[in-house]
Amino acid sequence: MILAPALFPWLTYFQAFAALALLADAVVTAALARAGGPGGPGVWMWTGGLPLLMHIPLARYDVQVTALAVPALLAVHRRPRLGGALAGLGAAVKLWPALTLLGTPRGRTTRLAWASAAAAAIGAVAALALGLAGPLGFLRQQGDRGVQVESLGGSVLALNRLLGGEGRIEYRYGAFEFTGPYVTPVARASLLLTAAAFLLLLLWRLRARRRSDATPFDAALCAVLLFTVTSRVISPQYLIWLLGLAAVCLTSRHTSQRPVALLLLPATALSTLAYPVLYQDVIDVTPVGGGVVLVRNLLLLAAAVLSARRLWAATV
Repeated sequence: MILAPALFPWLTYFQAFAALALLADAVVTAALARAGGPGGPGVWMWTGGLPLLMHIPLARYDVQVTALAVPALLAVHRRPRLGGALAGLGAAVKLWPALTLLGTPRGRTTRLAWASAAAAAIGAVAALALGLAGPLGFLRQQGDRGVQVESLGGSVLALNRLLGGEGRIEYRYGAFEFTGPYVTPVARASLLLTAAAFLLLLLWRLRARRRSDATPFDAALCAVLLFTVTSRVISPQYLIWLLGLAAVCLTSRHTSQRPVALLLLPATALSTLAYPVLYQDVIDVTPVGGGVVLVRNLLLLAAAVLSARRLWAATV
């Protein structure tokens, strides 16, 4: 994904990267239009929500990954091998596309989709291993990361600092993180909440009995939301994933996630306000910077809780 711009030697790296991001955007839009109609709410969610992030979609490769996850989710019911393969390729770049297969119907569809995803992911990682040194090194870095200033745990630590508590901000692993008192227990609490989210999703998978065509869509959005809000890191580009999954949900009239999708729009706008507009305030932990991130995180938390409740009510 990072080396793909080299396929266009007549362009600068940034020009080629931006062109690929725009192409991926077009792929997502076309997939949503085919599934829900060119004027459907799914298309409007994507085309209206993505510009709220300003330049971020053009500077990160999350749109490209979303261009694998969205078609995977839309294809998995009728063409499980294709859907699984696309999800596996996406998961080889960023792990979250694997969650698009959480809600696949039990039986043959799940077996085919999950097997195709595993084969595609293993093949992609093996190909990377031949050309790059340490292709899975990012996993070790993720394990070493602390509590990022924009995460839900970071908002807790920011409140502590605003109320007179101790705490410093340091630049580590490409992000600004808290160091000092309470960081370790907050980080551990985040990991415990992530484990609880996993168990909740597993329980849902075992107990879900009522299904509609929207169930895989709704489950994918719920899963990514839960893992986002419990993470020690919430980067603004994560909203790209959520916008894409919410847009897929809105292609079905049976979705339970319409109120959740609406909550994601102000959360996206506030993410851009936090970064890049007010980022100096955020890392300085001023009342304005801390307040913007806190409100954004509360919106994401509300969206995650609402998503889980509505998914459970619609299927269990």
